[in-house]
Amino acid sequence: MSSGDGDPSAVLRDADLLRTPREVSTALDQMASDITARIGGTYPLLLAVMIGGLIPAARLASRLDFPLDLDYVHATRYRGETRGADLHWIARPTTTLEGRTVLVVDDILDEGITLAAILDWARASGAAAVYSAVLIDKLHDRKAAMPKADFTGLTVEDRYVFGCGMDYHGRYRNLRGVYALKG
Repeated sequence: MSSGDGDPSAVLRDADLLRTPREVSTALDQMASDITARIGGTYPLLLAVMIGGLIPAARLASRLDFPLDLDYVHATRYRGETRGADLHWIARPTTTLEGRTVLVVDDILDEGITLAAILDWARASGAAAVYSAVLIDKLHDRKAAMPKADFTGLTVEDRYVFGCGMDYHGRYRNLRGVYALKG
């Protein structure tokens, strides 16, 4: 969607709010508590999955009160489209994973193909333990690659969602709530 494709604010104006900013914040608080209890003493490496995982990872990291390292990985199947294709690696972390506890943070668990591949890569890179955290788990039965994450914030119905790191044609990742396109 280019700037010439009509009113870009119409998508948001017509969208359904599925999860409020307060619900998102409460979910992040609970995730931080669960993560702290499970890996807080391990000096983990937090890997944000770009681009969508940037916002949830930052909001989550600011709630973790223990030493950790931050880095990122960028692998995608979407390349600006709404349907995924083959996995394409854009960037891998510069921090070594060897012997580390790794927490991979992404925005959403949809089918899980991209996240499962990143977790497999982290294990193959010598991580001592690998965990996954997603802000949103989309409810459907198409999760053959990865049925659930180790840490999950909220669930949403099977609709096209955006906000909190998730985008609609590159827009609206910055929204504090989770929205869905009208059905």
